[in-house]
Formats: sequence, C-alpha cells, structure tokens
Amino acid sequence: QVQLAESGGGLVQAGGSLRLSCAASESTFSLSVIGWFRQAPGKQRDLVALLRRDGTTDYADSVRGRFTISRDNDKNTVTLQMSSLKPEDTAVYYCFSDSIGRRYWGQGTQVTVSS
Repeated sequence: QVQLAESGGGLVQAGGSLRLSCAASESTFSLSVIGWFRQAPGKQRDLVALLRRDGTTDYADSVRGRFTISRDNDKNTVTLQMSSLKPEDTAVYYCFSDSIGRRYWGQGTQVTVSS
C-alpha cells in the first residue's frame, strides 16, 4: 500500500505562488503515475497535473504554463510549483498515485487564493 502525505497549502493573494509537496512511502520511480487532483466546494475532483514513470507529464488546460510538476528522486517526493495563482485555483489539492492497478490518495491540502 502506498502512503502519500501532502504539505505546502495555504492562503495566497492572486498572482502569487505556492509549492505543494507530496511525500510517498516508496520510490516515485516504482509508481506508474503520481500527481495532483483538486476539488473545489460543490465541484467534482479534477486532474491538475501528473508525472509518469518515464518522466512525461500532463497538465489540465487551466493550469498549463502556470503549474509545474517535478520529482525529487532522493526524497521520494513530487512537487507542484504553482505560479500566477488565480481565485479559481482555490480548492483542496490531493496527491494521488497509481501502482499495480490501484489508485492511492493523500489526505489533501487546502489552497486558497484571495482576489
């Protein structure tokens, strides 16, 4: 079972930046995919960004060019660097990973962007 722990959420003004981290209980190279979803109040959980084992990435159209996902090999950590934040980025951000046909989730971290 893969355990994921997010950190780095908080309150920021529009136009600001935040960095989220997701610490995995095993090497991120052993995971098929690792990344982030987000869920705003009253809305469905949507994919934000993901990183595959081969190093390729995908981003939601709404964040492409503003968010960057990367991996720290030594720390088994995946980071989501968020820049030019907008109020519509406000949500709970969940780290997820896919491994051997199963999906795992972190507990989530709140990101609030004030206008």
